[in-house]
Amino acid sequence: MTYRPPTDDALFVLHHLVDVCGLSRLDGFDDLDLDTVAGLLSEAGRFAAEQLFALNASGDRQGVAVNNGQVTLADGFADAYGMFVDAGWNGISFDQAYGGGGLPWVVGLAVQEFVNSANMSFALCPLLTQGAVDMLAHHASEEHKETYLHKLVSGEWTGTMNLTEPHAGSDVGALTTKAVPAGDGTYRITGTKIFITYGEHEMADNIVHLVLARIPDAPAGTRGISCFIVPKYLVNPDGSLGARNDLRVVSTEHKIGIHASPTCVMSYGDEGGAVGYLIGEENQGMRYMFTMMNNARLSVGVQGLALAEMAMQRASAYARDRRQGRAIGADETSSLIVDHADVRRMLMTMRANVEAMRAVMYLNGAAMDLAAAAATPDERAQAAGRSALLTPLSKGWGTDVGLEMTSVGVQVHGGMGFIEETGAAQLWRDARILPIYEGTNGIQGLDLVMRKLSLDGGSVMASLMGEMTATAAGLTGDLAPIGARLADALADVTTVMEWMAARGSRPNDLASGATPFLRLLGTVVGGWALAREAQTAARLLDEGDHEMFSSDFLADKIVTARFYADQILPGTAGLVAPSTGGDELMFAIAADRL
Repeated sequence: MTYRPPTDDALFVLHHLVDVCGLSRLDGFDDLDLDTVAGLLSEAGRFAAEQLFALNASGDRQGVAVNNGQVTLADGFADAYGMFVDAGWNGISFDQAYGGGGLPWVVGLAVQEFVNSANMSFALCPLLTQGAVDMLAHHASEEHKETYLHKLVSGEWTGTMNLTEPHAGSDVGALTTKAVPAGDGTYRITGTKIFITYGEHEMADNIVHLVLARIPDAPAGTRGISCFIVPKYLVNPDGSLGARNDLRVVSTEHKIGIHASPTCVMSYGDEGGAVGYLIGEENQGMRYMFTMMNNARLSVGVQGLALAEMAMQRASAYARDRRQGRAIGADETSSLIVDHADVRRMLMTMRANVEAMRAVMYLNGAAMDLAAAAATPDERAQAAGRSALLTPLSKGWGTDVGLEMTSVGVQVHGGMGFIEETGAAQLWRDARILPIYEGTNGIQGLDLVMRKLSLDGGSVMASLMGEMTATAAGLTGDLAPIGARLADALADVTTVMEWMAARGSRPNDLASGATPFLRLLGTVVGGWALAREAQTAARLLDEGDHEMFSSDFLADKIVTARFYADQILPGTAGLVAPSTGGDELMFAIAADRL
C-alpha cells in the first residue's frame, strides 16, 4: 500500500477550528491565505509519501550499525534528509531572522504529522533539532544564537538533547555528568548519556549536543543542573568547522521499534573533557529545559496521532481487500471483512480517535502560537495557560490512544497482523516508545493533576470547562444527542475535580488517580473538539458551502462525531472510580510482596 496524506482532514481543522489564516496575520508570522496553506500541505504530503514512506519498511529491517565510532544509517536516509533540508521543511515554523519560514507553529505540526506517518524513524532527527532550536532561541546568548541557529534552523546541522544517564532514568536530578570550568569561559564535560536520539550520524556536517551537567559545588538535585552546548565539531570564529570535540558514540540500543533511528550511548571526555559552552546562567538547566517541554511533548503527541493515522490507513486498505467469512445478510459465500460489523466497529474506533487527536493537538499548537504572538499580554497569558493545560493531554492521552489504535490495526489484520510483512506490527512496535519518552505518561498525569488544574487559581481549567459546556448546550436538532453525551462526560470531569479539590492535603490520593483522570479529561476534550467539527460540518451542509470540502466529507465528519459520542465518550463514567479511589489499595500490599 501507499501512504495517503490526510490533507483535507488537516486543512479542515486548520481552517475551521484553528483559523490558521487569522493566526498568520499576527506579528511574527507570514500572512497566509487558505490556498497557500492547502498547497503547502499538499506538497508536504507528497514529499512524505514519495520520499519517506518508501524507506520506512526497509529502514526497519536494516536498522543502524556502529563501526569505528561512526553510525551507519539505513540505505536512503541520508539522501532523503538532504532533500528534506533542500526543500526547506526543517525550518518552516522557525524565526525568519535565522532563516526560518515564519509560519505558525500549528502549520509545522501538520507537516510533522505527515512526516511521522510516513517514517517516524526519519522524523525523529528533525524533531530533536527542533528541541535544540527552541532551547537556544529562548536562552542562548546572541553570540551562540548567531553561531548555531542558522545552521540548525536550515537543518544543515542537527541537534540533540542529552538528559538521561544509565542510573537516573527519568530522575534527571540524579545525573552525575560533570562540567569543569576551563578558565577561558568554556567548560570540560565528562560523563555518559544514554537514549540520545541521532546522537551520531553522517547526514549533517555537525551535530550540536545540548548536555545537562553539574558544575563543581552545584546544589544537589535539579537545582544544581546546568545546560551546555557541546558540538561534535568545534566552530571557528568565521563559522567554519574546526577540530573534532572529545565525544564519541559507544553503541546504539537494540530496540522494540524505531529501528532506523540511532538511539545512542554517548561518552563525553574520554580524552580529558569535551569542550562545552554554558547556556545562560549556571544551575538553571532544568528551568531552561522546561521552556521547550510544551513544544517537545506536543510533538510526541503528534507522533501518536501520526502512527494511529497510518495504522488506520493500513487496516482500512486490508479490510477492503481481504475476504473471509460471510457477512450477515450477504449473498456471497465469502465477504470482504469490511462488511463485518465488528471490523466496522474497529475501523470507526480508529477513525474517531484519530480525528479527535488531530483536533486537540492542532488546537494545542494554535494556543502556542497565540501565546507567542497574540495582540495583548492578557491574550498571550490566556493562550499560554490553555497550551499548558492541553499539553499533558496531547502527550499522555494522545500517545496512549495512539498506541492502542496501532494495536487495533493489528487486530483488523487478524493473524496476518502478527506477521511482519504486512507492516501493521511495525507501527505498534514504533508507537510503543511514545508513552515513555519526553516524560512518561505517569508524569503527564501528575503534571495535569498537581500543576495544570490549578493554573492561575484554577481559572485556566474553568475557562476550558466553560467553553465545553457551552458547546454541549449549543448542540441542537440532529446534533443534540452529541451534546447530551458531552454534558454527561463533563459531569464526570466535575465529579473527579471536586473530589480532588477535597483531597489537596493527600497528594498520594491525587497521584493514584492522576493517570485515569488524564484519560478521562483527554477523552472529553477530544469529544468536545469533534462536536465542534460536527457543528461546522452541519452548518456548511445547510449553507450549501461545498467549495472546499465535499458533501460526503462533511457528512462523514458528523457521523464520526456521533460515533465518538455514542461509543467512546460513555467510557468516562468508568474512569470516575479509578480517578477517585485514593491510595489505600495502591499501598495495601507490601512492596516486597508485589
